[in-house]
Amino acid sequence: MALIMQYISNWKKIMDTYGDPRTKDWPMMSSPIPTLAVCLSYVYLVKVIGPRLMENRKPFRLQNTLVIYNAIQVVLSLWIFYEIAMSGWLTGHYSFRCQPVEYNNNPRTIRMVHACWWYYFSKFTEFIDTIFFILRKKQSQVTTLHVIHHGCMPMSVWFGVKFTPGGHSTFFGFLNTFVHIIMYTYYMLSAMGPQYQKYLWWKKYLTTLQMVVQFILIMVHAFQLLFIECNYPRAFVWWIGMHAVMFFFLFNEFYKQAYKGRQTRHEKNDKVKVNGNLSSANGYIGPKWQTVDRTETNLTNGHAGSFKLNGLSNGVTLGSALKNGKDIANGHGDIMQRKVQQQI
Repeated sequence: MALIMQYISNWKKIMDTYGDPRTKDWPMMSSPIPTLAVCLSYVYLVKVIGPRLMENRKPFRLQNTLVIYNAIQVVLSLWIFYEIAMSGWLTGHYSFRCQPVEYNNNPRTIRMVHACWWYYFSKFTEFIDTIFFILRKKQSQVTTLHVIHHGCMPMSVWFGVKFTPGGHSTFFGFLNTFVHIIMYTYYMLSAMGPQYQKYLWWKKYLTTLQMVVQFILIMVHAFQLLFIECNYPRAFVWWIGMHAVMFFFLFNEFYKQAYKGRQTRHEKNDKVKVNGNLSSANGYIGPKWQTVDRTETNLTNGHAGSFKLNGLSNGVTLGSALKNGKDIANGHGDIMQRKVQQQI
């Protein structure tokens, strides 16, 4: 017990000695314990409690709620981005090469300190993303990457606000909020309904944006201080740089599974193997195969019909077979079965 009290005393001494006095009495800033407790509670909620509570319940339909929430996130991210930009990065006061922390009470400096705290606060609002996944029973989207990313960010940012609220490390928040403006705009449009799907062709590029524009630039920007002299704590250089490295590889793995893996599965599904021959299922029926039973949907006007093809060979197209079927897709959504006999 005495050893634990000694550790607590030493930690408090570090907080008082090296912590920024300007943020000492701000909400959640006196100790890392409240932030750590919230982060651990979040992980337990989304991985254990939430799935159990929703196990025997129907998923909630939260379309309007999602639109409002994502709109708020867009506005919040846009405002924080503007504050960080106007406090240093886009005014000429900050150097992309080396930017020490300014420990003074200049209005512009204090503006950056406030922006840092609001960026820290925004990491808690992002927990709601996962809660909505749970309520909608989208458990497959609560991936390890998702939980790690959201679960550790408030704790990581806390150290920055506590010890270095400003300077070189704010480049992370500057880029991150820019990406979040685009990301939450996408989520908002997606939640507004299928009529907006045609405007969301750029979904896969969001991950690329996060990996290239965000994490690679942050890695380069942080690690450059290992090779030049700059009055900025090396510990935070490693802290920010290694976070960027970790998230880059996690997001890269997600990208490969979500898009390249999906493309491979689609390629496999687009081929049907019959009697040892591979035939494309996109409307062309290859040679030397005899019978395929398949249900086709959305043949005409979004209606469905079912049919059986027998004895087709020598490259007869599925489109030709359908054209010859006078009873297929009568426009009333009836489900019919038609046997098309060999024509050649």
